Amino acid sequence: MTSVRAALIRGASAVACALPEPPLVALAEAAGELWYRATPARAARARRNLRRVAEACAREGRGSALARRAASDPRALELLVRRAYRHAARYYLEVARTPALTPDEVMERLDLETPEAVADMVAGKRAVIVVGAHFGAIEVPVVYLAARQGYQYTAPMETVPDPGLQAWIERSRSSAGIRIVPIEHARRELAATLRTGHSVGLVADRDLTGGGIPMPFFGYPASIPAGPALLAVETGAPLFVGGARRTSKGHFLGRMTLLEVPADGPRRERVLTLMRRTVAVFEDLIAQAPEQWWAVCQPIWPDLEGEAPSPPSAADRAASGAAGDPDAPEPAVA
Repeated sequence: MTSVRAALIRGASAVACALPEPPLVALAEAAGELWYRATPARAARARRNLRRVAEACAREGRGSALARRAASDPRALELLVRRAYRHAARYYLEVARTPALTPDEVMERLDLETPEAVADMVAGKRAVIVVGAHFGAIEVPVVYLAARQGYQYTAPMETVPDPGLQAWIERSRSSAGIRIVPIEHARRELAATLRTGHSVGLVADRDLTGGGIPMPFFGYPASIPAGPALLAVETGAPLFVGGARRTSKGHFLGRMTLLEVPADGPRRERVLTLMRRTVAVFEDLIAQAPEQWWAVCQPIWPDLEGEAPSPPSAADRAASGAAGDPDAPEPAVA
C-alpha cells in the first residue's frame, strides 16, 4: 500500500509540474473549500487558534485589517478559517510542483520587504541559520536563498517508511536547494554543517518532537522548539527568522529578520532569550496574513485543547526542524 501511495504522489507531482499553474491554483483552492466543509472538527480547531491570533492583533493594534476585525466579527473569523484551508491546499500544490520551481522564476516572483537583511544573509556566502514557520510558501525562500548563496541548505526530516516516497522527497527537496538529513541525528549534523561553512534551515513554530519549551505566543504559552536557538548559541552562527507569504498574481512577499545571539550569561538564559525573540518575529510575520499560517489546524496552545497537545503526525515531523534541550551538553562535532 505504501508503494502504491508513493507512486500516486510521484505521478501527481509529475502532472502538476507539467500543467500551467493558474488552473491548478484554482483547483487547489476548490479542494481546500471542500476540505473545510468535510472536516468540521479540524475547522473548529482552526477557528479557536485563529480567534486567538485575531484577538491578539486587535488588542495590540497590529496585523491585517481582516485579522483585527475577526476578533469581534464571526463572519470575518470564518473567512479566515476558510482561507486557511485554501492556503493549506495551495501549500501541498507547491510541494508537488517543487521540482519545476526554478531559481529564475523565484527571483522574478519574490519581492523582498527586507532587502538589506537578505543582502546581509548572503554576504560572503557565510553560514547562517534560517528559521521559518509553517507559513506561506516555505519552498520559495529556500530556492531563492540557495540560488543567491550558491549551495544547498541542510534541513532535518524524519525518514518515511516507504523507500520510494523517501527517495522522491529527497529528490524534490534537492531540486529546491535542500539537503535532507535524518531528524534523529539532526543536531550533530546541523552543527557540523555550520562549522564547514554551509547554512541550515529549520521550521520551529510548533513542537513536533516533544522537547519544546513553553513560550508566550500571541499572549498564551505554547511549546516551542529550542533547537534553532540552541544551535545558534552553540555555534555562533547568525540566526535569521522569516518567510514568504503569497500576494496577488502569483507573487510572494519575503521578509527576513536578523536576531542578535546573546554572547554573555548562562547558556540556558541565552537560549531562552533567543527563543523569545524568534517567537516575536513569528508573531509579526503571522499577523500580516494569519490565514497563511497552515499550522492553525494543529494543536498549538494546550489550554485551547483542554489537554496536552496530541502527538504530531509523520507529515508534520517531516516538515519540522529538530528540537533540543538547552541544558544538554554540546555535541562533539568532527
